[in-house]
Amino acid sequence: MRFGIIANMGRPDAEKVLLRLIAWSEKNGVALNFCDSMKDSVDSTRTLIPRQELPAKSDVIVSLGGDGTLLATARAVGRHGTPILGINLGSLGFLTQLTPVDLEDTLSAVLNEKYSLEKRMVVEVVTETGPSIDFPYALNDVVVDRGSVSRIINLDLYANDYFVCSYAADGLILSTPTGSTAYSLAVGGPIIHPLMDAFIISPISPFSLTVRPIVFSAEDEIRILVRSSHSDPVLTLDGQIDCSLDREASFIVRRADFFINFIVFRKNSFYDVLRSKLHWGRLPEGKPGQPKYF
Repeated sequence: MRFGIIANMGRPDAEKVLLRLIAWSEKNGVALNFCDSMKDSVDSTRTLIPRQELPAKSDVIVSLGGDGTLLATARAVGRHGTPILGINLGSLGFLTQLTPVDLEDTLSAVLNEKYSLEKRMVVEVVTETGPSIDFPYALNDVVVDRGSVSRIINLDLYANDYFVCSYAADGLILSTPTGSTAYSLAVGGPIIHPLMDAFIISPISPFSLTVRPIVFSAEDEIRILVRSSHSDPVLTLDGQIDCSLDREASFIVRRADFFINFIVFRKNSFYDVLRSKLHWGRLPEGKPGQPKYF
């Protein structure tokens, strides 16, 4: 089995974890392919492969870092379908659920195929006006906002060519189920189980008390028309790829024709992660000396 490694070596303890991974691979006879961005962190005898070629030459991709590293890894994997194992070296690490504590046991479980795969939905963006995007796919979310000027923009939302509503807001977030615990949640969007097929549309600071997030079927094709009288709106994918739109622009968001495969283990369910990392469902405890709420 060939393990491809993509790592954020700027993370604390990244070097120590990488050395442990290399030691495990040598003990178990596992070949390692390293992303060429890691050339300064591994010795010259190691196999270095360009990021975009790594998934096709690996059976599993190990992502060492935070959620940002995992999103970049998913973008590199794209439609190759290579399973991704996320090891969290960051702070929250909602997508990278596993930690270095059980690194060797986790790698051995993957080697022995004692894991499950979760197929995560990806969305595709098609710009109808303005620049095209080289890799127009997002695992977490697609955001259109007002750019650098602090004034609202106007947006019209259509689903399957049916007019839904208009927004006067700072922007709009179209989130996948995977991204429902990210930016969309921060602006009041619902949490959706990551294996559902759905979109969430959440406005950012809407100029109306009646506007709320709305959930659409993943079968729907969403079209957004943007109008800004003062600056160029910005379209951002997964918080990592952005482009400026025309002041009057339109784009389509729809489900992509491929999935991203996450390696998961039963001991780390989605609900466990919600409770442990977002403190979801935790009851208030009160101050010392006061009764707790139950």
